[in-house]
Amino acid sequence: MIEGRIKAAFESGVFVLKLCGDVRLTLCATLDAEAQRLAELPGLRAVMVDLREATNVDSTALGFLAKVALAVQGRLEHPPTIVAEHPDVRRMLDVMGFARYFTLLEAPLTEPAELAELPHVETDESGIQERILEAHRILMHMSDHNRHEFQPLVELLESQHVKASSSH
Repeated sequence: MIEGRIKAAFESGVFVLKLCGDVRLTLCATLDAEAQRLAELPGLRAVMVDLREATNVDSTALGFLAKVALAVQGRLEHPPTIVAEHPDVRRMLDVMGFARYFTLLEAPLTEPAELAELPHVETDESGIQERILEAHRILMHMSDHNRHEFQPLVELLESQHVKASSSH
């Protein structure tokens, strides 16, 4: 399994986020930082997420992809686009209800000239736990299927989070 990496480019109003390899919760702080940056990026006209080189995207990373869509909701003429060729990745996006928030394609409309690797945003264990919780809450709001799927996990994480907070 190839370790996950995230690349990005912003060119002529189009922001491209490319996820490569095995994208897991260890990259959620980086994805979160990009979602927050996109919410305030001036001149933004379109967002494209390229998953063609992603071999796996865990649910936490998916939650932050959903956060990207929510961050730009109402700011763009068209919903963000996700390019995914891998049948498993595509099926997961369909099951999770991503088609309601993204346009799903199998090939990009245009390739950006150059994608720069994003610096890994470091976070501690409690930061990761908070982001896992946030990601799954976002996913739960996307569809009834997700609500049913992630409710037990979110309740478990919330109970652990409360315990951790009260022990400080």
